[in-house]
Amino acid sequence: MADPAMSVTPYWELAFDADGDPEGRRRDRLLAGVTERGVRDLIVFAHGWNTDRSGATRLYDRFFAPVPRLAPAARIGYVGVLWPAMRFSDEPIPDFPRAVAAEPPRRPVLDKDTRHALLETFPGRAILVDQIARLLEQQPPEEAELEEFGRLVRTLVEVVAPGPQALFAADTVAEGVPQSEPEMFAGSSAAACEEFARALAELEAPGAQRGFRIPNPWDGAHELLRQATYYAMKRRAGTVGERGLGRVVGQLAKAAPGVRVHLVGHSFGARLVSFALRGLPEGVRTVKSLTLLQGAFSHYAFAARLPHDARAGGVLQGQHNRVDGPLVCCHSRHDAALGTMYPLASRMAGDSRSAGGLDMGRALGAKWGAMGYGGVRAVPGTRAYTLAEALEAKLPASGCVNVDAAAVVRRGGPPAGAHSDILHAELARLVLAAGRVR
Repeated sequence: MADPAMSVTPYWELAFDADGDPEGRRRDRLLAGVTERGVRDLIVFAHGWNTDRSGATRLYDRFFAPVPRLAPAARIGYVGVLWPAMRFSDEPIPDFPRAVAAEPPRRPVLDKDTRHALLETFPGRAILVDQIARLLEQQPPEEAELEEFGRLVRTLVEVVAPGPQALFAADTVAEGVPQSEPEMFAGSSAAACEEFARALAELEAPGAQRGFRIPNPWDGAHELLRQATYYAMKRRAGTVGERGLGRVVGQLAKAAPGVRVHLVGHSFGARLVSFALRGLPEGVRTVKSLTLLQGAFSHYAFAARLPHDARAGGVLQGQHNRVDGPLVCCHSRHDAALGTMYPLASRMAGDSRSAGGLDMGRALGAKWGAMGYGGVRAVPGTRAYTLAEALEAKLPASGCVNVDAAAVVRRGGPPAGAHSDILHAELARLVLAAGRVR
């Protein structure tokens, strides 16, 4: 398939399957094309949740559009990474009009677009998807039916052997043993659904605005399904990053050693480009910057030691040193998806009764927080800037840099908040500043 017409040129696409294997023709066109087109700086962008190719390419087109006028003398090439991610139909697409990002369906019914996305993301599991959809539509009052719903969802997202994805779910390691996130199905699925329902109710109508209303646990069941697929995509993003993109960047370093690579990722795409560092061949130093936009993974991923457990560290500890330049992490307090639902889901194990709603979700952020909400943590020497300061100052030549982007990453309604509000010229300027692209 030919690459689409874009507002920037030269533009290439890299496509990967769920196990990180690249589509060979697209990869080969990139490896040959950067030299033929005289590219000096190559910006490689990975999307988050989005199974639709046209949606991903529109995101890239809109984000890249300001770059030529911001760096008119630079010889820049552009790459859009395509990977098989899952997007619920009520997940916002960055800055899309209502005609494209339709009004979300009322929970907890599983609409046809989301059902289709589930079937594409988890092939061969149509019966499970139908059973899940039927329960969400019927909303039986019995607690046993919520437990059955949890069982079906767990079965849906299980890794099918012998693929590599099971190795890529962890955000931390303890004494050399990967520790994946707490299993939200370890305890009662009914209790987990009730907790998610309370958190959603608080996000949609905080405090006194909500009045007296008992949240519907089936609203929480819909969120349980979303979070379960979220963790399946989390595994997949790490797989595609290390086994796919990292290896291609290594091949590019061999084919065109003078090309400076700048990795950019949004949401799970931020996780993908970060894991790409782990997949770089030994000695490759062509990655000159890494910019994370609302990264949906642990803020301790790059830490050598965790503040709450000195025996454990981040799964990417030390990998920021593989960037021959800065690792820039954009975060925003307006990102409700990462500020509340992410830590709540991350710590759910057997004691899900102990947390409740928005305030507890935020309190959990200290331990289970995400990059895109509070920035990189527990990495000595990390610098902190507001977005205005980062654009005015000369960014550090190396190391981790937290940039508070709340001044522009602020628009969006519940439950995601501003998670997808990333299409701003200021963020494109930040990518150029991180890579010292002029």
